[in-house]
Amino acid sequence: MARTRKQKPPLTWKLLSSGTAVPAGIAVRKLSDAAWYAARGTQPPKNPAAPGVGWGEALAWAAVSGVAVAAGRLVAARGAAEAYQRLTGKLPPGLNEGSA
Repeated sequence: MARTRKQKPPLTWKLLSSGTAVPAGIAVRKLSDAAWYAARGTQPPKNPAAPGVGWGEALAWAAVSGVAVAAGRLVAARGAAEAYQRLTGKLPPGLNEGSA
């Protein structure tokens, strides 16, 4: 059985995807903290699993931060893919046009 070599993603794609993920993560954290403070008037829990944090607050923070992180990752990935396509004229590795 012949082994197929796994192709490495191009350096351009690695730089773009990492270069958008890090700032997006920082922005998501700041925005979710600010949204929590605006809605609740308190800082979000630093450790939702700590015994002093109530279940309601812990679950609410998990929901808020989970949605924010997922949305941030999506924005960063799509932005990086768009930039890569503009630079190279082709889709990044692993993405297919119209794939589900």
